Amino acid sequence: MRNALKIAAAVLVALPVLSLTTTAAVNGEVSRAEASSIAPYGQLVPVDGRRMNVVVAGSGPETVVLLPGLGTAAPGLDFQPLIAALQSRYRVIAVEPFGTGLSDQAASERTAANITREIHEALQHLGVDRYVLMGHSIAGIYALTYSAAHADEMIAFVGIDSSVPDQQGWDTPIPTGAIATLSALGLTRVLAAVAGDPYQGLPYDEPARRQMTLLTNRNAAAPTMLDEMAHAPANFAAVSGATFPRTLPILLFVRSNDTDVADWVALHERQAASVATGRTVVLEGDHYLHHTLSPEIARQTAAFLAAL
Repeated sequence: MRNALKIAAAVLVALPVLSLTTTAAVNGEVSRAEASSIAPYGQLVPVDGRRMNVVVAGSGPETVVLLPGLGTAAPGLDFQPLIAALQSRYRVIAVEPFGTGLSDQAASERTAANITREIHEALQHLGVDRYVLMGHSIAGIYALTYSAAHADEMIAFVGIDSSVPDQQGWDTPIPTGAIATLSALGLTRVLAAVAGDPYQGLPYDEPARRQMTLLTNRNAAAPTMLDEMAHAPANFAAVSGATFPRTLPILLFVRSNDTDVADWVALHERQAASVATGRTVVLEGDHYLHHTLSPEIARQTAAFLAAL
């Protein structure tokens, strides 16, 4: 009886280990197989000795540059609804910073200074020196660093539920170690399969959804993405108390039902009031407003820019 209990206990301990070993092995094999299914899109431009992917659409007289939020694995595809809504009026450039989409992994730390320098280098390569910078989520923090150096090139900044300095929780570290471990063990893939396709029911076709899944599997816990997550508190700290240049017009689209950050709308209203021409537009939706409200974002953006 005692031996039987020992054997049973050993099995209970061994089963999770064997299961994790299996999921890790399967994850490695599937990841290698998926790599060949990732299809090219956009164009690669040289930046800092590496390749950065950009998606260019439309041919209007003004250019809108799209920057993603933290953790967006395939920005050029994620922004598809917004690109479609803007491209009849503007030239639209969706930048995939290093570590996202089809861009290379980065050679430098993911500080706001390095990220914005690389984005500017990509735009210079494309010959773009006058543009509207439109950014989602943490791009609002990077835009403060960017505008401090390049406000003379910017027509305006447009935020899509963009982050603001000193918002509640800005200094909370992201558990990058746990994210890396879950990914290496294959558990991230298992959890994603259980949760289902986050783009299902949104305005994306099946090939785009498939590519975003593949790129999420590849990029979400890759070194550059994890490094950017690890630098998030420091990047927020670097712009504590900062404002946009007073002469730079800003338009801020903000979700009305945020439950994570206190005074979310008020924070954006104060940011808009800090410049000579600033406006806040409150929308009903989730953090990724451009997934469901791109036509409204495009309409309001066009009206704001036309009035400048």
